[in-house]
Amino acid sequence: MGSGVADGESASVGTAGTAPENVGPTGFELGDETTEIARIVAAAEPGVEKIPAAERVYAYVKAAILDRVYPGGELLTEGELATAVGVSRTPVREALLRLEESGLVKLYPKKGALVQPVLAQEVNDVLEARELIETHAAAKVWPRRKQLAATLEPLVQEMRKHRRAGDAKSFLEADRAFHEAIVGAAGNEILAKLYNSLRDRQVRMGVPGIEVQPARMERSIGAHQEMIDALGGNSAKRFRDLVIDHIHVAATDLRGMQ
Repeated sequence: MGSGVADGESASVGTAGTAPENVGPTGFELGDETTEIARIVAAAEPGVEKIPAAERVYAYVKAAILDRVYPGGELLTEGELATAVGVSRTPVREALLRLEESGLVKLYPKKGALVQPVLAQEVNDVLEARELIETHAAAKVWPRRKQLAATLEPLVQEMRKHRRAGDAKSFLEADRAFHEAIVGAAGNEILAKLYNSLRDRQVRMGVPGIEVQPARMERSIGAHQEMIDALGGNSAKRFRDLVIDHIHVAATDLRGMQ
């Protein structure tokens, strides 16, 4: 199979059949970027067969992309992924279609699936959508601010723990859970699902920057604690403004990596 994907485009042939050193039950150690992946990995330990094949492939490839095991620009083939996960090609096709819908890969007939690189326009689009959803949620949750603050405080403590350990990936997961809690508390399931998909895409944008600039962790912890403190006050506008400011800081950091 060639590595060309289209006129004017190029990609290196994927190495899905070669597992990294930190291998797990399906070929490598899956990350915990989403609760879906965590659930699948936990359930797949001794009886992986009970998980639908297409779902196993989806979890495997999605985790590999978010963990940057499969970097942007890499071409993955159905045969290699089928071998890596231990399934036929049919569930691989189903999983790749879902991943294309999520914007993580682009399918090229008879060639494979190209892992989409992170482009400046994607960063702008994701951050703009995040701001719209989170500012809406910040206004909606204000009447339930005391309950929300109690939910958020342990997550900031987790962020502090991961900062001390130098664990950028787990830190980002706690950060994600913090914001998902705010959006979830707004009570709109459609917006919550859309927001989760946006955060999936931001995981692979944000992890490299945190690894390169660990001081961002300290600044982020301070910003999250300020949000919790604002929930204990009497100004809905201040809480909303802090949410917006935090997203703008993230936007500056991410755009600086492009």
